[in-house]
Amino acid sequence: MAGADVLVSGSWFLVAALIAVLVAPRIDQVEPGLGGWKYVAGFAFAVILYLSVLLHEASHAWMAQRYGHRVTSITLHFLGGMTAVEGEARSARQEFWIAVVGPLTSLAVGGAALGLWFVTPEGVVRVGVEGLAGANLLIGMLNLVPALPLDGGRVLKSAVWQVGGSPHRGTLVAGWAGRVLAVLALGWPVYQEALLGTPPLFVDYLLAVVIALFLWSGASAAIVHARLRSRIPHLVGRSLARRAVVVPQDAPLAAAVRTAQEAAAGSIVTADRDGRPVGLVNETALLAVPVERRPWLPVQGVARPLEPGLALSADIAGEELVAAIGRRPAQEYLLVEDDGQVFGVLSTVDVDRAFRRRAD
Repeated sequence: MAGADVLVSGSWFLVAALIAVLVAPRIDQVEPGLGGWKYVAGFAFAVILYLSVLLHEASHAWMAQRYGHRVTSITLHFLGGMTAVEGEARSARQEFWIAVVGPLTSLAVGGAALGLWFVTPEGVVRVGVEGLAGANLLIGMLNLVPALPLDGGRVLKSAVWQVGGSPHRGTLVAGWAGRVLAVLALGWPVYQEALLGTPPLFVDYLLAVVIALFLWSGASAAIVHARLRSRIPHLVGRSLARRAVVVPQDAPLAAAVRTAQEAAAGSIVTADRDGRPVGLVNETALLAVPVERRPWLPVQGVARPLEPGLALSADIAGEELVAAIGRRPAQEYLLVEDDGQVFGVLSTVDVDRAFRRRAD
């Protein structure tokens, strides 16, 4: 759908069967004598209901694509659906519209089905229409509750982001709201009878636990993710780079090591006859060469060729730095100035150490 794969988890079939069983008595009430066909009709209703859920998720995907994000998949599962979008919203406005369009779609479907109910004759079709209206109106309203991982949580995140200027703070606020909602959901059977006048059944307790776990795990994952991402802006290539010396690629390894030691450099870069960087000396490979062999081995023998993606701007930092490492995983990267001059060598070990230091 819109370039994205639509996936259906195995849990969906269990829920579809459960919906069929729950709807069957209502169908039998309006159309007696259907026998086993009432379960078939109930299953058909489950399919139609999840098609409306798919429409909800497709609206998220469509809005994300409008803002230039790639949507990889839409997954339908037992509690609804999930749209996998690459990258983060670049502004509070984007976050708001990508999030809110889903609940608005569900409310629109529910409103249309409600209008259709008034002109639909009594029977199985009317049962399906009323179920579709009620379910979508409920889905739309519940998804607007301002707590992650619900869509309303992302709306709350966008509001905090807009006011405070920090998407990470917005995620933390919405994530804690999600944890509060999870606790309230877990306690639902306790006050169900007081609010609705119906004593809780075993299935009510089971459903409360499942929903509470879903909310808590989703909110907690968002909180952890926000805390991790808040450290990323502090990763600056220039401040993390090791000083490097540039030596001819055919120079003896011993001479290259001596040059690096005299310059108090932590890395060695090899260059061709024209002075262009062509390789990065691997420290592990260098240490593996016996000292007595180093005068006879060209430095290029322990250097990794400077392949595409291993040369980065010296000004790289934050999200851009993390994305570059993700696109082309390596132990070291060459940092160059705008004029092509070598600034230094960036080691992923140093990046990881800086990231962990921010965590402490």
